[in-house]
Formats: sequence, structure tokens, C-alpha cells
Amino acid sequence: MRYLLGYDIGSSSVKGALLDAATGRCLAAAFSPEEEMPILAPRPGWAEQDPEAWWKEVITVTDKLRNIHPFGPGDIVGIGLSYQMHGLVCLDREGRVLRPAIIWCDSRAVARGEAAVNALGRDFCLDRYLNAPGNFTASKLSWVKENEPAVFEKIYKVMLPGDYIACRMSGEMTTTVSGLSEGIWWDFREQRIASDICGFYGYPEDLLCPVVPAFGEQVRLNAAAAQALGIAAGTPVTYRAGDQPNNAYTLGVLSPGEAAATAGTSGVVYGVNDRIQSDPASRVNTFVHVNHTPEQVRNGVLLCVNGTGILYNWLKKNLAMDGYERMNELAATVEPGAGGLLFLPFGNGAERILENRDLGASLVGLNFNIHTRAHMLRAAQEGIVYALRFGLEIMLEMGVEVTRVKAGAANMFLSPVFRNIFASTTGAVIELFRTDGAQGAARAAGVGAGYYAGYRESYIGMESAGVVEPDPTKRDRYETAYRRWKQELEKTLTTSAEA
Repeated sequence: MRYLLGYDIGSSSVKGALLDAATGRCLAAAFSPEEEMPILAPRPGWAEQDPEAWWKEVITVTDKLRNIHPFGPGDIVGIGLSYQMHGLVCLDREGRVLRPAIIWCDSRAVARGEAAVNALGRDFCLDRYLNAPGNFTASKLSWVKENEPAVFEKIYKVMLPGDYIACRMSGEMTTTVSGLSEGIWWDFREQRIASDICGFYGYPEDLLCPVVPAFGEQVRLNAAAAQALGIAAGTPVTYRAGDQPNNAYTLGVLSPGEAAATAGTSGVVYGVNDRIQSDPASRVNTFVHVNHTPEQVRNGVLLCVNGTGILYNWLKKNLAMDGYERMNELAATVEPGAGGLLFLPFGNGAERILENRDLGASLVGLNFNIHTRAHMLRAAQEGIVYALRFGLEIMLEMGVEVTRVKAGAANMFLSPVFRNIFASTTGAVIELFRTDGAQGAARAAGVGAGYYAGYRESYIGMESAGVVEPDPTKRDRYETAYRRWKQELEKTLTTSAEA
């Protein structure tokens, strides 16, 4: 039997999936660690992780998959990698990690991005990069250069988290065009490395890794990785993508007008278009999609809200709840509008949809005589959806209309309350599938390895988990509650700006 192996390198855990290449059936799925991986925060607004910890969890997950469904070292056709976006990993010439990775929700580099926009010009940045440099990886590297010169001097290559795992597997330092675009290192107009941003920040382009295609043979397992993983040396890594482009691929979102959604630690809606277009305020971001070619433009427009699943997890811990199922049951006992209680879920760093402001989370309208923890849970789920709708309105201004969304039956989308709020508030039909990013990476690896003839063939065996339609009986109540929520957000933004 021939297998496809996919990994999803997240900030909470590493997930793995083993698929039967012939049928597309998932034979084993695992994650590690059991508890969420720690995120180090040495200072407010900072977020770091040890890249070596990701690699150790990849090894653990591989062992778990083998225990669930044994496979031989030479049975893997191809390996696919999905990874948390926008992280910065710095390596020396020997491939040693020089400092903890600065991960996606770290906001220390906002000022560096603003300086780049002021120097290069907002119009220039949006025209060439389709994003302001903001708090992305290019700006994080600039922060290291300015604040940790001794570290910077030792850097041989910088890479994204998925690039690092591919390097640990092979000893080769590589990246993809999609990866360069997520770091704001890609010039969409010229279809080349963004030399102007490198020049402004004062570091050479050759700190960036050589480019390999998103699909196709990228690297092969070396002897050390083969021994650690129990997989034959020479097994190819044939696919790599950031978690949101990969999630879109996982759900079959490949063409203009299609959109994918996730609601894990962060909440994302990712729509595909065929235009080189940006948001004037860079509140939503555009990256090269995995199936882009120079002849056929495919870009992904990404709306991100940092504080989604992490908010619900925070409530679980601090309200001493037994589990998410019980939380959802309580939330379902409260009518739409949460009794007037409003939750602004912006408590996980600078939010791009708020132009990189860090407002912190807010619970507004709390009445000790009325509200219970059930109201808080309902308000949290509504607040997350309202934040996503706020972003969807920005996407609509760009001409990206989302009327149908595909999502994995996971994380917040496991909640019937959340699904109903999302569909009824946005007006979008939700298609749910029993899949995840690790499975998607495995399917994509089959394309990259040439096992499947094309993208569509890779979805063999993927199961539907149902369709959720907007509830017309609740639409007006959600619309009223959303308007109140949006007014509160605008008031908070004004107060923040004045301060």
C-alpha cells in the first residue's frame, strides 16, 4: 500500500495525517503535545516559540501515526507541510537556530513596518506588495537587525516555520513564492523578490532562501531525518504552504469567488481572486495562492482576527468549565443578542483589520443582575463572528463577495451555535467537511509527487459534514446586535486614537 503523509505545524500543536493514496481515506490522525505548546512572551506584545520544539513534535506525531496504522519506511509517496504563517526563524550557516522564532501574533515590529510605508510610500507598497509591510516577517527581521545586532551578524538564512521543518528533514534551506509573499518579500508587479523592502531595511536579499515550487519535489529526507522519523532516506517533500492557503486548498478553494474559513486560535476567511489588488488600508492582506502561476493569477485575500479560539479557551480556563461541549450547550440557552452583552474579541495582539491597533478585549454592557456565564459564552461567540463580518465588509469593498464558505468541521465550527451565528449574521451558506490542514497537506503532496493527475483528483475520499443555511428567523436580531457591536467598536477605536 502507498501512503501520503501530511503535517500541520501550528502554534498550539503539530498535527499529522496518514492517507491511503489510492482511496484518499484518512487512516490515522494524531497531534502533539496533548496540552498546547507554550508561547513565550518576554515582554508585552511579544510571542516566541522554539523551532526545535516543532521538530520534536513532528517526530512524536509520526510515531503516533505509525502506532495507529503501521507503515513501512519506504511506503510514503510524498510528504506535505502546512505551517503557521508569518513567523521568523533565523539560522546560521550550519543550520543552527540563533534565537526563538518570532511567531505570527507577535506585534513588536509594527513600528518598523510603519517606517517602511512612510519611506517607500503607501501607494508604492500596496501596488507592489499588495500589503503594507506592517508586522510581517520582513519587518520582524528588521527588528532583529536593529535590536539584536550580534544575532543578526550570524544569520545565514531566514525562513518561515514550514521552511524550517523542511530544512530539518533535508538539511536544505528553501522557501516558496507563496511563502515570500506572506513575508512581504514578493513584488507582485515584477514577479520577483521585493528588493526595495530589503534595501530599505538594510539587509541583503541573499538572506532569503532559494525558491522551490509549492507543488513538486522540493527536498528529500536526509539520513538523520530518516532515522528520527522512521521513513526512508530520499523520501520527497512535495508540497509546502502556509496554514491559510493550505486550508483553502484542503477545502477545494482554488478559483475566484470561492472562500474558506477557519476558527482555531485565530479566525480567518480566505477568498481567492484573479486580480493584483489591495485594500487601501491593508486591513486584509493578499498573498500568492498555492496554485498561482505566472500565466494564471491566483491570489488569496486573507481576513484574520487574532482572538477567536484563544478567547474561547481563555473563557474555558477562567470560568472553570468542564469542556467546550458544555460551553456550547450553555451558550445555546441564550437568545441572539446575548441579552445586550457585547464582546470585542481583540485580546491577542495587534489586529490587522484594525490597522495594526492592539485594543485588548472588552466585555461591554455587563449587568450583574441579568448576565450569567451563559451570556458571556454567547457574547463571545457572537463577538468573534461580528469581528469576522467586519472584515468581510472590507473584503467586499475590494470586490470579494463571500456568499458561500467552506470550512472544516473543527474548532469553533464544531459549535452549532457558532455555525448558526456565522451563517445568519453573514448571510453565507457554510459547507462543512471532515478534514483538516494535515490531511490537506497530504492530499497536496500526492499532487506534488505526481500520484494524482491534478488538484481535483486529490479530493478523492473527502467526506462532507453537512451544509448550514442562514436562519431567516434570526437574521434581523443578529443584524441589530451587529450594528450595536460595530458602534461600540468604532467608539473604542476613536477613544484609542485620541489617547
